[in-house]
Amino acid sequence: MSIYDTLNEQQKKGVFTIKGPVLLLAGAGSGKTRVLTHRIAYLIEELGVNPWNIMAITFTNKAAGEMKERVETLVGKGSESIWVTTFHSTCVRILRRYADRLGYDNHFTIYDTDDQKSVMKEICKRLKIDTKLLKERSILAAISSAKDELISPKEYELNAMGDFRKQKIAQAYNEYQEALRKSNAMDFDDLIVKTVELFKADREVLDGYQKRFKYIMVDEYQDTNTAQFELVRLLADASHNLCVVGDDDQSIYKFRGANIRNILDFEKVYPEAAVIRLEQNYRSTKNVLDAANAVIRNNKGRKSKTLWTDKKDGSLIHFRQFDQAYEEAEFIADDVVRKKRDGIADYGDCAVLYRTNAQARLLEERFVVEGIPYNVVGGTNFYARREIKDLLAYLKTIDNGRDDLAVKRIINVPRRGIGAATIAKVQDYADIREMSFYDALCQMEDVPGIGKSASKLESFVTMIQGFRSKVEYYGLEGLIKDVIETTGYVSELEASDDEDAENRIENIDELISKVVAFETEHDEPTLGEFLEEVALVADIDNVESGNNKVLLMTLHSAKGLEFPHIYLAGMEDGIFPGYMTIASDDPGDMEEERRLAYVGITRAKEDLTLSCARMRMIRGETQMNAVSRFVREIPQELMDNRAPVSRFKTMAEGEDEYEPAGNRESLYRPVAALKPGRTAVENKPFIAGGGLGSLAAAGISKGVGAVTGGKPDYDIGDRVKHVKYGEGTVTDLEPGPRDYKVTVDFDDAGKKIMYAAFARLIRL
Repeated sequence: MSIYDTLNEQQKKGVFTIKGPVLLLAGAGSGKTRVLTHRIAYLIEELGVNPWNIMAITFTNKAAGEMKERVETLVGKGSESIWVTTFHSTCVRILRRYADRLGYDNHFTIYDTDDQKSVMKEICKRLKIDTKLLKERSILAAISSAKDELISPKEYELNAMGDFRKQKIAQAYNEYQEALRKSNAMDFDDLIVKTVELFKADREVLDGYQKRFKYIMVDEYQDTNTAQFELVRLLADASHNLCVVGDDDQSIYKFRGANIRNILDFEKVYPEAAVIRLEQNYRSTKNVLDAANAVIRNNKGRKSKTLWTDKKDGSLIHFRQFDQAYEEAEFIADDVVRKKRDGIADYGDCAVLYRTNAQARLLEERFVVEGIPYNVVGGTNFYARREIKDLLAYLKTIDNGRDDLAVKRIINVPRRGIGAATIAKVQDYADIREMSFYDALCQMEDVPGIGKSASKLESFVTMIQGFRSKVEYYGLEGLIKDVIETTGYVSELEASDDEDAENRIENIDELISKVVAFETEHDEPTLGEFLEEVALVADIDNVESGNNKVLLMTLHSAKGLEFPHIYLAGMEDGIFPGYMTIASDDPGDMEEERRLAYVGITRAKEDLTLSCARMRMIRGETQMNAVSRFVREIPQELMDNRAPVSRFKTMAEGEDEYEPAGNRESLYRPVAALKPGRTAVENKPFIAGGGLGSLAAAGISKGVGAVTGGKPDYDIGDRVKHVKYGEGTVTDLEPGPRDYKVTVDFDDAGKKIMYAAFARLIRL
C-alpha cells in the first residue's frame, strides 16, 4: 500500500500538482500539514528532486519542528537537507552569510521588544518627543507597519509631509535605524526587510538561492505581510514552482501586518495558478463545523468553501449566559472539575479562550479556588525575564561587542560601582568618534573626566575579553557557568532578601539546561546560533504538551492548536466583537473579528461551550452587554440553549431575558428588570444571581466574611470555617489589586489558597 493511498482525493491533488503556482485553500483541520509533508516525499521519492532544492516555510518554530519530524518519518535519509523553517529563521540564515554586503557584521544581534523600547526611549529623549502625546509604543508600531509594507525611513519622511505627528515618527524611524546599525543589530521586522533588500541589491546572492530552491512551499499564507510576500516572490521568480497553503477564513493577524489580499489575490499575481480546496475536516464533530460554517458565511471578503466531516453530529453547542462575569468564571471552573471528576475529560483536554488578556484574571482566581492546574499562554516569556535577559546580554556582549544595549545592560550587573555619569561620559566619547560603546570602553584611559572609574571599567573589559578567549575550548555550557561564577550573579541572588530570588535562580538553572540541550542537539554548536535560536522563540512555542493543565489563552494565541473541550468566554457585543470594531467604518474590521470567532470555534474537537455575562466590569465601570452577534449567527438547532434574539440595550420595565437550562439555579436566574432610565450602577441592588459576589458587586455586605474590595474581618492566626473544607487556621492574608488572597491550613483538607470574596470564610 502506498503512503498516498491514505489521502483523500483533494489531498492527492495537492500532493501531485507540482509544476507552477498552486494555491491550496486548506480549511481548519483539513490535514494541510499532511499534504505538505507528502508533497515533499513525492518530490523526492517519485520525481527524484534533490532534497537540497526544497524549501518549506511556516510561521512558528513549533510548526516547523512538527513538519520536520513528519518529513523525516516519510523520507528518512536526506531529509536534513530540506529547509523546513520559519520566515525569520530563513532570513537569519541568509543574513548570517551575507549581511556584510549590506554594511552589517555577520554576527549581528537580534533585538526583542524590550530592546526596541529601550532604544526608542533614548531616541525620544534625544529628539525631545513628548511621550505623553506620542508614546514610544505607538512610534514602534508605526515603524513596524512601515517595514511590513517595505517603506524605508526616507519614503516615510516623504509621505509624512504636512502631518506633524508622522513627521516626528519619521525622525524617530530614521534615528532608530541608525541606532540599530551602529549596534550591529536588527529587529524582527528587519530580518525580512534586510533580506529583501539584499536580494534586490545583489543579483548574485538572489541567483544563488533561486537556483537552490526550485520548489518552495509556504504554510499559513493568509498570515503573510507585504514584505514576506515580496521575499517569497523573489525566491520563486525563476522556477514559479510555488505552493502556498492557507485559509482566508483564518486570517486574523491584521494588527501584526498580515495582508489578506496576498491569499485572496494569488490568482491575480499568478493567473496560471491551480486552486485546490481542502474542505474535509478531520478534527471536529459535525455540529461544531456546522456552527463554524454558519458564522463565517456572513463574511463577504472570502473564497467560498464549506467544511464537512465523516464524524457524527456530536454534542450540541452549549450556550450559557450569566448575570455577572465572576459567575461565568465560576461555571467554567466547576464544569472543568465536573468533567475531571466524572472521567469525561482530563485537565489537559480543556482550554479556555477569550478575546482580551484582561479576561484571564477572574478565570485564574476561580481556578486557584478550585485547585485546577492551569497555564496562561502569553504571560511573561521565559527569555524576557530579568535574570535571563541579563545573562543573555553577557553572551551577546561576548559574541558581538557592538551591541551597545547589551553592554550597557550588564556593565553594572551585578553592581560594580559604575554610575550613570561614567556611562554618559563613555557614550559621549563613543558618539564623537562614531564607535561602539564597548570599543570606547577599551579606550577608557582617553575618555575625559573618567577618573577613578577607569579601573572599574578596565576590570569589566578584561572580564569580557577573558570570556571571549575561552569560548572555543569551554563550550557553551562551560561558558555560561563561567559567566555566572565569575560575575557572582547567582551568589548575589542567594545573599539577597528578595522574595523572588529562589525563582530567579531556578530560571537560571533552566537556562543552563537549555544550553545543554542546545549543545546536545547540534553537531557544532556556536554561541551565535544559540543566541539566534532563543531570539526567535514565540509564546506558542513555549506551550508544553503533556503537562495536564488547562490552558488559558487569547483567541489569537490559540490558532494552530486543538482541544477536545473548548470554552469560549466573554461572547458579548462590546467584548467580542469589541466596541471599536462595532463602531468602525471599515467592514473589514468586523470580518476579521468574525474570522477570529471561526478560529475559536474550530479549535474544538468534541465539545464547545460559549458563555457570556449580562454585566461585566471594564476599567472599573459596570457595562451591560448584549450576547455576541457571533453567537446569534449560529442556528438554534445546533445549540442546547436559545440565544436571545434582540439586542440588549435598555430593558423595559418588567422585561426579562430567557432563563437558560442548567442544574445550578443560582447561576442561571435572569437579571432583574432594569428600571427605565436607570443605569446599571443605579440598579445594582436589584441584581439577581445569588451568592456573596452579586451582593458585593451591588455594594452590599452580608454577615461576616469577605467582600470584594474590603478587608476581611479575620486575620492571620484566626480560626475560620469554610462551607466545603471545614475548620482551619489562617496562615497568610495578602492584599491584591481587587481582593485579598487568603491562605488557610484546614484541619482535614490541608493548605488552600483562596480569594476572600470566593472563600466566604466565617471567623470562629
